[in-house]
Amino acid sequence: MNKPFYVHAEWDSVASVWVATSDEVPGLATEAETTEALVQKLKSLIPELLSVNDQLPVEPVTFELLTRRFELAA
Repeated sequence: MNKPFYVHAEWDSVASVWVATSDEVPGLATEAETTEALVQKLKSLIPELLSVNDQLPVEPVTFELLTRRFELAA
């Protein structure tokens, strides 16, 4: 397996979406209402961005999605 690209996602409680970015994938900034929907977007977006930035990926492209969400427990 290839070294995974790390993608970070944080919950935006105001917009009610997960916002994903990555220091390893230039230009990556996207959002989705669920982590499942976010993963689907990332599966197509990451290879596209790598190609556009002349970082042709070795197939298949692997990525690790790290999520963070803060909540208050009452």
